[in-house]
Amino acid sequence: MPACELRPEDKKKFISDVGQRLVKEHGKRKYYKPAEIRRAASDGGYQPDIVCWAYCMFSSPSDFTAIHEAAGEVCDYVAMKSEVLADLASGGSFLGIDIDLSWLEWPDIDLSDVFDWFDFS
Repeated sequence: MPACELRPEDKKKFISDVGQRLVKEHGKRKYYKPAEIRRAASDGGYQPDIVCWAYCMFSSPSDFTAIHEAAGEVCDYVAMKSEVLADLASGGSFLGIDIDLSWLEWPDIDLSDVFDWFDFS
């Protein structure tokens, strides 16, 4: 398995752990800065090569693009975020959802098993 690849169940745990750390450290935000996301992943003991999955979930689309352009990488924000969302929904469909929405703006998606630590109300 390539370095940045994660099994769906590992992706769920990773996104949940990083999200929990971000909210605890910085409060509930629409988007987080790349350095905040990197630190949350590092503090959780995660390797730097998988942080791109957290960037697509918790950073703005423009920050995501800037990170990858600076590294000389070509990564597709929409494709990665779609993959993560499908994995978080256990293979569910996200057709019709604006993929550029922040993680706080997702409509009627039951991700309570991923974000059970977060009160969406």
